[in-house]
Amino acid sequence: MALKLLIVESPAKAKTIEKILGKDFTVKASVGHILDLPKKVLGVDRENGYEPEYITIPGKEKITSELKEAAKKAEEVYLAPDPDREGEIIAWHISTIIAQNKGKQPKMFRVTFNEITERAVKEAMTRPANIDMNKVNAQQARRVLDRLVGYGLSPMLWKKISFGLSAGRVQSVAVRLIVDREREIEAFKKEEYWSLTASFLADVEPSFPARLHKYEGITVIEKSPKGNKFFITKEEQAAKIREGLLTETYTLKSVDKKEKKRMPAPPFITSTLQQEAIKRLRFTAKRAMSIAQKLYEGVSLGKEGSVGLITYMRTDSVRTAPEAVAWAREYIEKTFGKKFVPDKPHTFKTKSSAQDAHEAIRPTYVTYPPETIKKHLKPEEFALYELIWKRFMASQMAQAELLQTSFDILDSTEKALFRASGTIIKFKGFLALYSESLESDENGESSVLPALSGGEKLKLLELKPEQHFTQPPPRYTEASLVKTLEEKGVGRPSTYAAILSTIGERQYVNKEEGKFKPTELGKIVNDLLVKRFPELIDITFTAKMEDDLDKVEEGSIRWNSLIEDFYPPFKKELDEASGAKDRVKPEDIPTEEVCDKCGMAMVKKWSKNGWFLSCSGYPKCKNAKPLDDEQNGSGSAPVEQTDEICDKCSSPMIIKTGRFGRFMACSGYPGCKNIKPIPTGLKCPEDGGDIIERKATKGKFPGRLFYSCSNYPECKFISNYKPVNESCPHCNAKAMYEKKNKAGDTIIFCQNKDCKNKAADAD
Repeated sequence: MALKLLIVESPAKAKTIEKILGKDFTVKASVGHILDLPKKVLGVDRENGYEPEYITIPGKEKITSELKEAAKKAEEVYLAPDPDREGEIIAWHISTIIAQNKGKQPKMFRVTFNEITERAVKEAMTRPANIDMNKVNAQQARRVLDRLVGYGLSPMLWKKISFGLSAGRVQSVAVRLIVDREREIEAFKKEEYWSLTASFLADVEPSFPARLHKYEGITVIEKSPKGNKFFITKEEQAAKIREGLLTETYTLKSVDKKEKKRMPAPPFITSTLQQEAIKRLRFTAKRAMSIAQKLYEGVSLGKEGSVGLITYMRTDSVRTAPEAVAWAREYIEKTFGKKFVPDKPHTFKTKSSAQDAHEAIRPTYVTYPPETIKKHLKPEEFALYELIWKRFMASQMAQAELLQTSFDILDSTEKALFRASGTIIKFKGFLALYSESLESDENGESSVLPALSGGEKLKLLELKPEQHFTQPPPRYTEASLVKTLEEKGVGRPSTYAAILSTIGERQYVNKEEGKFKPTELGKIVNDLLVKRFPELIDITFTAKMEDDLDKVEEGSIRWNSLIEDFYPPFKKELDEASGAKDRVKPEDIPTEEVCDKCGMAMVKKWSKNGWFLSCSGYPKCKNAKPLDDEQNGSGSAPVEQTDEICDKCSSPMIIKTGRFGRFMACSGYPGCKNIKPIPTGLKCPEDGGDIIERKATKGKFPGRLFYSCSNYPECKFISNYKPVNESCPHCNAKAMYEKKNKAGDTIIFCQNKDCKNKAADAD
């Protein structure tokens, strides 16, 4: 029997597939990318067709060697990274390093599966294919574009604003959306308007509210995209109308009843999953995708081993496999009854701009309802799996049947028309499983109205005036920003979470009450980019670039040609911007704090290390000090209390954040200026001293956190990773270390280079 090797990206995925394929296959994981552009240089040959110069990612040498050795023993190699462009280029890179082996080469195949189930995996193995170079080239084009833009813009920002800043092709557009929205809010002028809400009673029926809709033939509140019109704009006007209506008699002029059916929403695609996870579960987009990745790759279900619970989670298609629709309908009938199953399966239309490469996101098995496997899942895994399960099942359930009722009520003079609207659910249909909120009533009346007939006399119980003000457009939340990016064609399903994460990490935006607000730095960077690169930061241009990348994948555009059309004009703009003498920096921001040396006001100033407090009397007075999180406008919590006591004045110590990171400071400041590093509670594995958190101020990566011993310089211990007070079970090293893997999970590993306890995900 031929020796067969299958290579995937993730160890978790490898475990699930190994269980399916059995002893006939060796399954290995590349742990993500193994080749990439170098970090210290551009890595793109601009003189020879923009060819990328790939190198082995530092730290991946061991994995690369293991894959090459495994391939030497195999007669057939199946490359099975994720079924998207990024997965395709990983497969190509793996094939490239295997081809470096001397001697006879194994046969190499590309296999893809939209779900990690026994049926899907085994079926995929029966139809192996070749690597799709069009997909590879589309991903290469994106990577090279982003490298040329990032490595071009960042040095320009260092020169014009401050060292260490960076910009990206797509992320900068997201920042522009947030900045533009903020300026809309700042420029917004609110309008005052009033409403009148009545409470009516008809004999034995319960009272109900109705709002004044028209007065003397004029609509009281008329809202439209072209502009709002308000009839009652002053309290005196509202009071006068109210006084005239209090003595009138009222008749229910007409009752309008309409039966409507409501279709369920389609199953999730990447963007809608992120939006619902943000709104319902309070996850970030990044966290939602990280959890979905685990559910896709496989979760241990006790004796059953690792099981892939959902289909591939990066998709823009609402298409669903016929067999999944069939078992969903069977499950619905068995669980809810036959009337909850529509006569024909629901079909949903995928957007014309979608790639439609994969199915919608759905459960892979009908045999794993959420509640039956809850004990095997982490709370966040269960929450997201339940959301995906319910959304998919509801998409194949019967429509909800609604009865919408509208009352029109006239006074005896027929000057005033009141209107009440309500909705009654006659048959829940899909709402029995997945409760979407019904559209709110624009007139603000009750959702349930009494059973009345036209012509009935009504008694006015109350007539209440209420003041309103028009509201500015809301700031973007993660959910609404993802929705906007998708609608405008900026980015693709695999990029949304990274975009949102990156703009926050760069400190161009903060979150206030869950909504994005640009920082002063974000505004300055945005304004410079918009001024100097109007086309690059244009939403329409960025969306067109995404369409062109799709055409590269289709094979209708050469990727080198796409870069050639873009780069020369961009380079010309870049040279002009870099050569201009218009250096930009944030303006000083006045504060209420007083300089403790000269008595003048302190101002917030910007430096390459961020904001700090400086005396406005500079240069005569050179007093400066760090800002805490609240002053720094980082959106963080206020000053953090500690249990530490100041060893100079016995006041409590608090946590602050300054130019060089977090530190402990005496709460008695400015009377006591004692500060010291924050102890982590960990002991140095070399001399037993306290491990403290520090922030690099020099070197290649200023601002990077690292950990060292408090006994420095006597003890030279230093680590980029946070130590954990656990000895290694394999080599008995005194400490283990923790870091985040590419999925955002914290993992523990040993730094001893001769130890096997490396937790492959650490790379």
